[in-house]
Amino acid sequence: MSDPAFALKDVHLSLSSKAGRVDILKGVDLTVNPGESLGIVGPSGSGKSSLLMIMGGLERATSGSVLAHGSDLTAMGEDQLARFRRDNMGVVFQSFHLIPTMTALENVAAPLELAGDRDAFDRAAEELAALGLGDRGDHYPAQLSGGEQQRVALARASAPRPKILLADEPTGNLDTNTGAVIVDVLFDLQKRHGATLVMVTHAPELADMCYRTIRIEDGLARESRVEAVA
Repeated sequence: MSDPAFALKDVHLSLSSKAGRVDILKGVDLTVNPGESLGIVGPSGSGKSSLLMIMGGLERATSGSVLAHGSDLTAMGEDQLARFRRDNMGVVFQSFHLIPTMTALENVAAPLELAGDRDAFDRAAEELAALGLGDRGDHYPAQLSGGEQQRVALARASAPRPKILLADEPTGNLDTNTGAVIVDVLFDLQKRHGATLVMVTHAPELADMCYRTIRIEDGLARESRVEAVA
């Protein structure tokens, strides 16, 4: 039997502020199976994005355990976490985070080059073409629309064929029509590559497209919806 994509046990996150300690997550237990799509919803400031960052090894839990495909992220150093993300995860942010001095093709090829892929630029070109950007590879981010930039970010995340796709409000900076296109692209990538998708969103209609939805409230995760299986 394969390991879960994620297994979180009693995860806490506390941060210091001028007003004192703030308890954001208060004992989250969560299992995500390989190939699932999971939507994370909840009020602003509830800790949705913090939970996603902990799952991606981009933020450290105060206590508890976080396993990703059987590997203990809480026991890894920063270099180990970076290598694990490189080899297993693709992350998509609301703000795109493209490198402005690199073309779309170079942005997508970057993680492949870091992984030592000799065909990095060929694979990057293929991924851009699959997302309808085959003629935009030589354009810089500033020359692209918001929707095109987000598709480049999706291409960059998916080109290494990660086991896990993490998306933090992927449509938050886009208009409704462009956001709908990005959603279709995101779920197509997940299905095409058989990846596990974990997505934070404020949009109920987007969360409803996921197989499961959990709601973060009062520092805890509660199962909100599981898609019926015919």
